[in-house]
Amino acid sequence: MKPNTPGERLINGLVKENPIFILMLGMCPTLAVTTAAMNGIGMGLSTTVVLTLSNLVISLLRKVIPNGVRMPAFIVVVASFVTLVQFLLQAYVPSIYEALGIYIPLIVVNCIILGRAESYASKNGIIPSIFDGIGMGLGFTVGLVAIAIVREILGSGCVFGIQILPDSYVPLAIFILAPGAFFVVALLAAVQNKLQLPCATNVEGGGPNIACGGNCERCFDSDCADNHAKVLEYRKMIEKQAEEEKKAKAAVKAAAKAKEDDAGKKVD
Repeated sequence: MKPNTPGERLINGLVKENPIFILMLGMCPTLAVTTAAMNGIGMGLSTTVVLTLSNLVISLLRKVIPNGVRMPAFIVVVASFVTLVQFLLQAYVPSIYEALGIYIPLIVVNCIILGRAESYASKNGIIPSIFDGIGMGLGFTVGLVAIAIVREILGSGCVFGIQILPDSYVPLAIFILAPGAFFVVALLAAVQNKLQLPCATNVEGGGPNIACGGNCERCFDSDCADNHAKVLEYRKMIEKQAEEEKKAKAAVKAAAKAKEDDAGKKVD
């Protein structure tokens, strides 16, 4: 599939660079709102709307926004759409608005949205940017709902208000509390590590499918594969500098040894 086509962008967000399962971004709302599957849908779709609209506007203005103030400009754009979404939820879906609470305005600083604005929308055309936002938003929604379903079933025996487990099942209440989110995400990461699936926790020394290589200490400029070439170039530059420093130290050491040998010969 050709890069930067609508289909490729959708598959990229849903599968190849799923924000939760692959890149493990946006963990704050992931851990906080996944106590129920409906909350996951609400947060995921809200983020999708903001991500898509902000990608659209930022792509439109990418040649106008000065490079020195691009991040403040991105935040203003994102905050405008978050405010709009917040008012719509409060007016038409008050139950979701109450359940999500403070995490709706915190969409403004969600690293998924700012990351896509910086690494993709500000560098690509309108149509690819729109579908990139839709793909990433749907991938985020899928991740939230999947985790929420596991937590809700284990914590209450039902999902979407429908009883799944028999009445004899004793709910594990810890899974609908804050620690339950950590347990589910840790279990997910353990399974991915065991099966050697692409994930930000199981790639050592850089991987070809994740721009940050799965190694946060070596991440440069973006955690998305769109900047993978820049990451590789940066790493090669660092490795080259390290090799040159090593050679320079070896040359200095050799020169010092030769000087010592010459001094010894003169004494003899």
